[in-house]
Amino acid sequence: MATRRISTGSPFEARIGYSRAVVSGDWVFVAGTTGYDYATMTMPETIEAQCRNTLATIERALKEAGASLDDVVRVRYIVPDADEWPKCWPITSAAFAKAKPAATMLSAALQSSDMKIEIEVTARLPGTDPQT
Repeated sequence: MATRRISTGSPFEARIGYSRAVVSGDWVFVAGTTGYDYATMTMPETIEAQCRNTLATIERALKEAGASLDDVVRVRYIVPDADEWPKCWPITSAAFAKAKPAATMLSAALQSSDMKIEIEVTARLPGTDPQT
């Protein structure tokens, strides 16, 4: 079983030593992803904007792996301020409308105080599930 690593080119991946996503067999594991706009290396101020950027980065990594948000089976949301989490519900509900993955929300400090959300997903490559 070959393992393939996917990078977004984020300087954090090189500095910290991780891949944005790892494809192992039928599975795609996407690392915890925050709301940076990697084109400008800026972080939006609102949790909603960060959530949208985070999902866009995850979506690009999944696409490179051969999957999409519709193939996500597990998602973990990490937010420093649990009171802000409901602001993301319309965004995450739309992103995972088809997949309806198993989900967990944790409240914990993130790497930087300007980060308001981090999202990690696991997906199964389409066409590999024996049930489909």
